[in-house]
Amino acid sequence: MKRIFLFLITNLAIMLVLSITLSVLGVDRFMTQNGLNVGMLLVFSLVVGFGGSIISLLISKPVAKWSTGAQVIDGSEGAEQRWLVDTVHRLAERAGIGMPEVAFYEGEPNAFATGAFKNSALVAVSTGLLQSMTREEIEAVLGHEVSHIANGDMVTLTLIQGVVNTFVVFLARVVGYFVDRVVLKNDRGTGIGYYVTVIACEIMFSILASIIVAWFSRQREFRADAGSAQLLGNGRPMINALSRLGGLQPGGLPQSVAASGINNTPGFMALFSTHPPIEERIAALQSGK
Repeated sequence: MKRIFLFLITNLAIMLVLSITLSVLGVDRFMTQNGLNVGMLLVFSLVVGFGGSIISLLISKPVAKWSTGAQVIDGSEGAEQRWLVDTVHRLAERAGIGMPEVAFYEGEPNAFATGAFKNSALVAVSTGLLQSMTREEIEAVLGHEVSHIANGDMVTLTLIQGVVNTFVVFLARVVGYFVDRVVLKNDRGTGIGYYVTVIACEIMFSILASIIVAWFSRQREFRADAGSAQLLGNGRPMINALSRLGGLQPGGLPQSVAASGINNTPGFMALFSTHPPIEERIAALQSGK
């Protein structure tokens, strides 16, 4: 219920901010006089902006399982699997969330959490991570992933993505309409200038939006690291786990869950990276931030 309320409030806030801004600037009157229904454009932008993000969130668990080949375990497979399931469930109980599904997949060191709902999420770890870390370090990584779930990071990131998508769709079409009607002085319906401008603006605005989403993703990694330290009652295991990860080549994850991994290959620019540098994460834990 809380997440539905947050979703509705976010949508209403976006419409209110855009409506007030356009009204103050006089853009809505100009557009209406020239045949563009601003209200309908707002609704269209919200549907397109949030539609893909919400659908991606709802199908995130099955997509993650399929794309990584993750196999859900219940602990009956062996002693290591039993320890893994029991550890995740113990951490989930401490965090006050429902017991997530636990899975492992073949690959280089990494782990991720995903799912649309806090009480029915998925925590998955790679065989590479299980083989290269001590149990204390693995527990810290699991605490990190459980903290992502407890913090509602998957839902919040979806809302952030939906917000920026909405602005991209809306602003690209407003600029396209302005170029077509004012700059190119086309008064015979929608011209080619509109479509070219919309495509160009969507590309440019999407790049800027990616910087915003990546910044938020980096902040949630700091929070999840701190959450792991809190769940374990000590920050040292997470520091050790991060130090270990710093000396390993992180396992690549499919794009659908890449931002949810414990570590990720840095982007070609720091602004586009979903994860902060290992050194910064360790420093934040050491300083107690």
